[in-house]
Amino acid sequence: MTMKSLPIVWQRLVDPRGRTCDRCAATQESLEQASEKLGELLRPLNIEPAVEIKDIDPDTFSEDPDRSNRIWIAGRPIEEWLNATVSSSPCCSVCGDSECRTIEVEREVFEAIPTELIIKAALIAASRMVRPND
Repeated sequence: MTMKSLPIVWQRLVDPRGRTCDRCAATQESLEQASEKLGELLRPLNIEPAVEIKDIDPDTFSEDPDRSNRIWIAGRPIEEWLNATVSSSPCCSVCGDSECRTIEVEREVFEAIPTELIIKAALIAASRMVRPND
């Protein structure tokens, strides 16, 4: 039986020297941990996470900073799976003076997206992929 793919796409700002901000670096670490854990959790359901990382250049970022540090799972933004709201807060270094993307879940604001939220959203998305008699 062929494994089903659960697409997880993450976008982040990368400057010409290959650097990103601390916020995105922390999300990347979370995403790597979540992907490993999801591989274990979803294997019995015949589903595997398929992570894709997209880099945003500084010009694109300056037009719309909310595009950075954004995750889609199964084609939907993570905030939809988590019933979260999107906001922004001042960032650092590579981002300059920009207000960068944050998400708020149950009154807690996250600048970097933690492993647990990525796993939770992915499990909700994966649950919709499971059908009786699969």
